[in-house]
Amino acid sequence: MIREKRRFLCKPWVSVAVVAAMCLLPAFPFPLPAQAELRARRDTLDRIRREREDLERRATQLQSSVYNLDEEVANLDRRADATARLVKGIDRQLTAINAEVASASRKVNAAETELSAKRSTLHERLINIYKRGPMFGTQAMLSARSFGELVARYKYLHLLAVRDRSLVMRVEELRTTVQREHDNLVNLQESIEENRSDKRREEVRLRVLERDRESSLAKAKRQVRVVQNRLERIRATEVQLTNAIAALEAERRRAESARPAATRVGSTIKTSDYGRLDWPVDGALVYTFGKAQTASNTTIRWDGVGITATVGTPVRVVAAGKVVNVGQLGSYGLTVIVDHGGGDYSIYGSLSHADVRNQQAVTKGQQIGTVGVSDAELGPHLHFEIRHGTDGRPLAVDPAKWLKDHP
Repeated sequence: MIREKRRFLCKPWVSVAVVAAMCLLPAFPFPLPAQAELRARRDTLDRIRREREDLERRATQLQSSVYNLDEEVANLDRRADATARLVKGIDRQLTAINAEVASASRKVNAAETELSAKRSTLHERLINIYKRGPMFGTQAMLSARSFGELVARYKYLHLLAVRDRSLVMRVEELRTTVQREHDNLVNLQESIEENRSDKRREEVRLRVLERDRESSLAKAKRQVRVVQNRLERIRATEVQLTNAIAALEAERRRAESARPAATRVGSTIKTSDYGRLDWPVDGALVYTFGKAQTASNTTIRWDGVGITATVGTPVRVVAAGKVVNVGQLGSYGLTVIVDHGGGDYSIYGSLSHADVRNQQAVTKGQQIGTVGVSDAELGPHLHFEIRHGTDGRPLAVDPAKWLKDHP
């Protein structure tokens, strides 16, 4: 049909009315859709999704290892923030798409209106061409009264044919534009449905993250209470041990002062033994002397070291002395205290059972008990301390510095 129209319109016998109409009709302004903004918003959403995927990988790592609950809560907060930003981004994307749909709909309506008018004009033009017949142009040329009028009529008919061809091309252009914008509207509608579906999923995810956060916060608070109670028990045990050592030292000093000076003996732990004492058990250190940071960011002070060992491992005294206490001692469980004289004491806690009794003399390397478990969080280990006498107040020293280096 279009080829047929073009064949007729290539002839110079066209109407002046059509040419005038074509001169008055403006070109239809139909810019391409604002895809750049939509692509930018999609890129932003993709970036937020990648950020959240990184956070979820970190959460998986935290759940598969020993971790701090504060870090898990912080991770959940960041994931919830990323998801909330994603939901807001989807809302903005939906707003932009809806605006683009409205704009595309207006453009389609305008294009269809113009297309309808152009088709009507083209239809009338074809009717006039068929009515006038194929000889109209020849008749118009031959009826010229002079050569100048002949040239003017030819030029006028040629211009009229050009304008008619422009009308056909404009009709085709409008048809293509309408089809393209219809396709664009279909794609935009699909994008709307996809974004709405994404929003529903993200809102569900956000609610789950918020529940997880609340659960983790409650768990963290419970863990903090447990840790605080444990630290209080350890501190109370340290005070109890310090008071017991002070009482034993006071008793020892009274007994020592009653003895003749010639019969008094010094400590069996000599300065020359520094860094040369045998380990009471072989194993790695669970904790070291001094201040330490717990998993819940709480500071704890240890007056000794924890040496890891399996339950039932023999525990041997590091130097000769006399057993002055065998019994339960707070969080250290079953504990043996050995007096080495001169205000020096060694303490062996977290035992499963003791092989010695009060006031029993022991020799260096003698087994005094076996390793047990007094703190489930630390597992089986030996709590080992050395208290060094100073003016009747034995102070805790770092026992690891008195022991030999591990081979």
